[in-house]
Amino acid sequence: MRSGFRVSRRAVFLGAAALPLAGCTRFEALNGLNAVTPGDGDTRQTGRDIFFGGDPRQALDVYAPEAAGPHPVVVFFYGGSWASGRRQDYGFAARALASRGYVVVVPDYRLVPAHAFPEFVEDGAAAVRWAAANIGQHGGDPARIAVMGHSAGGHIALMLALDRRWLGDASPIKAAVGLAGPYDFLPFEPNGAADRAFGHLRDLKTTQPISFAGPGRPPVLLLQGLDDDTVLPHNARNLAAALQAAGSVAETRFYDGLGHVGIVLALSKPFRGRAPVLADAAAFLAARV
Repeated sequence: MRSGFRVSRRAVFLGAAALPLAGCTRFEALNGLNAVTPGDGDTRQTGRDIFFGGDPRQALDVYAPEAAGPHPVVVFFYGGSWASGRRQDYGFAARALASRGYVVVVPDYRLVPAHAFPEFVEDGAAAVRWAAANIGQHGGDPARIAVMGHSAGGHIALMLALDRRWLGDASPIKAAVGLAGPYDFLPFEPNGAADRAFGHLRDLKTTQPISFAGPGRPPVLLLQGLDDDTVLPHNARNLAAALQAAGSVAETRFYDGLGHVGIVLALSKPFRGRAPVLADAAAFLAARV
């Protein structure tokens, strides 16, 4: 039985949409996107290497529209199987959202294998708390904060939005957007990415965003490529159905011909024509935050 979260190196590094330079590393490819995307609207980086904790991985960057705020805020979590990733490589995603009028916070977080669940979710919560306390200095509105994430970052974003353990009943999160996130991915594949991140726990249901689909949760938008064979589409379908059944707002968008990496690449200018990922996310957030 497939868990719905499995890691294919080809999918992670190349994806259904070819990365800009054949044969380059993932970081080189993402930096290539950063090089061609900074002109995406009137945006600027307002903060770099800001620490929200004592670990070297507990740092973030901030991007904002050129126009004066206050603007709504998106805290964006990148993917990488909870085991890899650098905030510097997602400037293209942050600038895309900033060009639509959002102040965007991109945090790093502690990684597997040195740090397993719940530490990376705790780091996500700390980054959101930092935004609530400090984002006004960057033109953001602390009363209008959303979370968004791709793949493992989508898992972090939805855990923060749905599970009140992390930010409490007074959570500042007003909405959440997930891009190809694992939300309902039991059982784990032995020795796979999820097993390494969560397999040490006795109660594995506490690792699943779907376990916290209750009433009164923030509105959620789940975006998913139908050609994704890394995080399977049932993750988005099942979580949306559980939230709707509980009386919470949940919407989905499914894209033909889009794979696991392709959905985040579609935020960038070079790949935006593949699917309206940025337009759909921005329209949802505009109505909810």
